[in-house]
Amino acid sequence: MANVLYDALFRPHEGSDATFLILPDGRTVSYGAFLKTAGRFAHALRASGVGVGDRVAVQVKKSPEALALYAACVAAGAIFLPLNTAYTAAEVEYFVTDAQARALVCDSGAASALKPVAEGAGARLLTLDADGSGTLSDLAAGQPGSFDAVERGPDDLAAFLYTSGTTGRSKGAMLTHDNLLSNAVSLVDYWRFTGEDVLLHALPIFHTHGLFVGTNIMLLVGGRMIFLPGPDVDALIAHLPQATAMMGVPTFYTRLLADPRLTKDLVAHMRVFISGSAPLLAETHVEFETRTGHRILERYGMTETNMNTSNPYEGERRAGTVGFPLPGVELRICDPETGSQVPQGEIGVIEVKGRNVFKGYWGMPEKTAAEFRADGFFITGDLARIDEDGYVHIVGRAKDLIISGGYNIYPKEVELALDEEEGVLESAVIGVPHPDFGEGVVGVVVPRAGARLDEERLRASLGGKLARFKQPKRIFVVDELPRNTMGKVQKNALRDRFKDIFKAA
Repeated sequence: MANVLYDALFRPHEGSDATFLILPDGRTVSYGAFLKTAGRFAHALRASGVGVGDRVAVQVKKSPEALALYAACVAAGAIFLPLNTAYTAAEVEYFVTDAQARALVCDSGAASALKPVAEGAGARLLTLDADGSGTLSDLAAGQPGSFDAVERGPDDLAAFLYTSGTTGRSKGAMLTHDNLLSNAVSLVDYWRFTGEDVLLHALPIFHTHGLFVGTNIMLLVGGRMIFLPGPDVDALIAHLPQATAMMGVPTFYTRLLADPRLTKDLVAHMRVFISGSAPLLAETHVEFETRTGHRILERYGMTETNMNTSNPYEGERRAGTVGFPLPGVELRICDPETGSQVPQGEIGVIEVKGRNVFKGYWGMPEKTAAEFRADGFFITGDLARIDEDGYVHIVGRAKDLIISGGYNIYPKEVELALDEEEGVLESAVIGVPHPDFGEGVVGVVVPRAGARLDEERLRASLGGKLARFKQPKRIFVVDELPRNTMGKVQKNALRDRFKDIFKAA
């Protein structure tokens, strides 16, 4: 029986002795051994009452077994629901309950806290630890290593990914077999991946970047992955000589640049460095090329769509942009109110259409309908412009747009001006309630090592760069910006922190 995703990603490797995973301690896992684990897990899920179309919520540390659980869900026709390992029991309760999960797999250390969550949702609680042990493995131990993958078509659901929920309760994006496979196929071709590639994988596997981009690509081509638990700089530098490609968030690259061991010689053999999940500063792009001779390839995607655009593999990788729409992805820039396309060069909201675009939000038909145009384009909520050469420039989220005194202010423009100031490492610009202007512009800056930043000097310097209505009314110096696990600045946290600074005395 046909199973779209399993047939493309996993079935070709059954019984193969070729290396799939290289672990930090030098041990390797072959494709064949990996898929035997997945087969046993699939049998264990079925024995636990998980049927076709049931949701399996997973909050476990990164490991070969955790990845095999993804393959097991695909084979069994279950819907894989990975959860951020930083979520609290209260947060996990929302996801498990909302998704009506049939099973919840967690680390054994969290089992006592999550037991009432599973019981309340009617889900079977199983454990899986980073060393591969746990009740799931115990249940799988006596099972066959092969499993007859159930029939699944292109439009059948393969995974739920919940949005971050910074502007309301999180929404479960429903991703189909074709959503995931079509995007991986496109990226393999666009980024020139082959079975000879070795991907340095230090991303989490509860997010689309590490799971559905990195992993699916390597499964599709039959390459190898150096499977690191996280982006430890020592580990990255130690394993770079064995790799041909690396995918990371901007933080990976700034941490590497802070280490003098990052040299041209260290990465001379590398084929490509890819960045995404958060904006890469143009300064980081330039500095990395100067140090290494490599131009980072930046791309743009989101939970609901996987990857939408990318700088070219061959051709100019333009700093500060996310390149062009991927083959098969239609992209347009529209007025967020009217839905009509804006002239080239003007700012509007990105709308996309293609096989990569998700099926909708779980249990939210009205929200789903509101996020799609009548012609099938998905309204991303990301603000951007397209330059004269066709490169897409992300300028922020629509929810981050500041309206002060009736004027629209795009935070990215102000952030770029702040980042140019001497002593500023990075910045974030937000709007907070203001008694006269509705919203007041606030800058939050992080100093470079050893630098001393003065608010008045910064504000005075911006006076010659920005129109008065765009200039921050206050600038605060902080040690670091709040970020989520994928490196995105959490502006909602900053807005909450500084929300009262303009309140009348």
